[in-house]
Amino acid sequence: MRTELKQRLLLGAAGLSLLALALACSGGSSSSGTNTPPPPTGTVAASISDASTEDWAQIGVRIMGITLTPQGGGTPVTIYTAPSTSTEPAPLLNLVQLDQLSELIGTLQVPAGTYTSATLTISANPGDVSLVASSNPSATFPLAAGTVVDPANIQIKHATGSTGSLTTTVNVNLASPLVVATGQTTNLDLEFNLAHPAFLVDSTVGTTTTWAVNFNGPVRHNPNYDLASTVLRHAYGSVASVASDNTSISIVKDHEAYPVPAAGPSPIAGLQTLQVLADATNGTLFYDLDADTTTNLKNFSTEASTLVGKYVRVAARYQANGTLVAVRVWASSTWSKVWISPEGHVRHVDTTNNLIYVDNENGVETPIIVNAATNFFFRTPGNALADTTPIGTGTAFLANLVRGFKVHVGADPLAANLTAKTVDIEIAKFEGTISSPSTTQFTYTRNFVGTADDYTMTLPYCNAAAKNGKDSSWNQILGFKWWNFTYPTLADTGTTAIPDFVAAVGGSANFGGTFGAMKAWGMSYAIWGDGVTPGSTGWSTKWAVLEPTLLPRGTVATPLVNSAGGGTFGLSLPTGKTSVTVDVSTASGSATLIYDVSVSGGVVTITPVDITTAAGQNLLASYLVSGTPVRVYGIPQADGSIKAYYINCFF
Repeated sequence: MRTELKQRLLLGAAGLSLLALALACSGGSSSSGTNTPPPPTGTVAASISDASTEDWAQIGVRIMGITLTPQGGGTPVTIYTAPSTSTEPAPLLNLVQLDQLSELIGTLQVPAGTYTSATLTISANPGDVSLVASSNPSATFPLAAGTVVDPANIQIKHATGSTGSLTTTVNVNLASPLVVATGQTTNLDLEFNLAHPAFLVDSTVGTTTTWAVNFNGPVRHNPNYDLASTVLRHAYGSVASVASDNTSISIVKDHEAYPVPAAGPSPIAGLQTLQVLADATNGTLFYDLDADTTTNLKNFSTEASTLVGKYVRVAARYQANGTLVAVRVWASSTWSKVWISPEGHVRHVDTTNNLIYVDNENGVETPIIVNAATNFFFRTPGNALADTTPIGTGTAFLANLVRGFKVHVGADPLAANLTAKTVDIEIAKFEGTISSPSTTQFTYTRNFVGTADDYTMTLPYCNAAAKNGKDSSWNQILGFKWWNFTYPTLADTGTTAIPDFVAAVGGSANFGGTFGAMKAWGMSYAIWGDGVTPGSTGWSTKWAVLEPTLLPRGTVATPLVNSAGGGTFGLSLPTGKTSVTVDVSTASGSATLIYDVSVSGGVVTITPVDITTAAGQNLLASYLVSGTPVRVYGIPQADGSIKAYYINCFF
């Protein structure tokens, strides 16, 4: 193990990572025979995250490389090259686990300057994208619970290259330029929007469902400017060294082999080395999984003699200066003990039998026992003490959990029945139709296929003085913020945020029949307490997203009628009685996204239509005629119409 760790450390010295895949920075340079100083560099704290989906337990991708393009053009800067082995060309990253979490966790030395776009290279060979349905998908989802999609039924669009070396590239224009200043740290987050309707498009012929995977459009820049408030996914690795003053450890990040070998979980060495500090003020909770002990450490002196060579799982937070501080550390000489720690979305909360069910990556619900000693933590990186202090203990706290929360459970992997010692609530997500909005609170109603998971939750807004990230000018945002997923892209903040939100969520579109009214749909990530008052309890919302709703496949009832800046057409649904007007925008920068979806010989073709041009508008008019099958993704308006964000036209 020591020899292997030395090899990993040498590989890690090549650079720091951008993903849990282990990003290697290649921005440095050297000269021969001269004393030319190296170019100035800044630090980029980079990450990959996603917007959630409830229908999948695994959406696995293999990212081969990432580059940044300087403003005005020029040679792209490579900031990530995937590690590889003879059996695994690049580690598989399950995007479903990154529900508003940042995965990587690394810092990169990048030439100082301004960058305006990023390019991702994704492996596109058969089997390089894996899909596993969740244990309890939505009623309209075409796959049964836990279905593993045959690679032969997955079509990765826009693939180029030769057989065995196929890739697809994704160009992402940054929402705002990434300014890398000499000696300073800048945050970069690239997000896969798993809920984007163009990402995974299904086509069923007979009993076979084919999935077209389209990365162009669903990948975007998430302008998260507040590094210290970023919630990081747990990192796995091998301890390479302990600092001479015992204040930090260096770990080489490891990744789980996929598919899991028959012999059991097995680590793959990464290229990234991370330095992680102990919390010298509040202490780091250290779990020795071999000795089954828990201690609060303010440095690693008591563990230094035995820690090198062990595997660790680390819950860490960023400091404003880009350094990483450990909140909790789990350590063992056995990989499976740190790896087998249930992580995923809560699919069911059983308060009668004191169980939570967590969806694993294979689409199987894992039952976990909660007892009187179970500690619940809520990840709060901006508050060091809160991030290490339980918000609740015991079975009574289950009343505060709902389906959809993203958790990471600490349990004895060798026990016959998994019993939670710790439950890290990484994301407290509430969503559903919005009702009763006021200037103090609003209500979510969420219904699932399994009605036992249904909930109605009234959420107050966080305290008006609660720190809530920073805007693009690095100004501190205070109090509740929200944004319309479709238009515009910037958050609504300040004193007008709440009244604007109340006005925006009041619309509905009534189809009648068994479908009834389509109401505003939103999603919030809540915090424990009000964000200001010490000791306050209960969930409150710091932000909300007003999301477009994906309607069932319907048909055009009345053809498109053009008007200045767009047009309207009538939409009918199979379970509705009346048609509803759908508004289409052709305005540049806020145009409705239109895709032509056709199937021929089992091959699904997805073609975008640019309706900001005259040619695109003429093509749209030929599509939106009476009887055309369409699927609309939009938001109901106060006048009873639907503002369309995205439309699939099927042929």
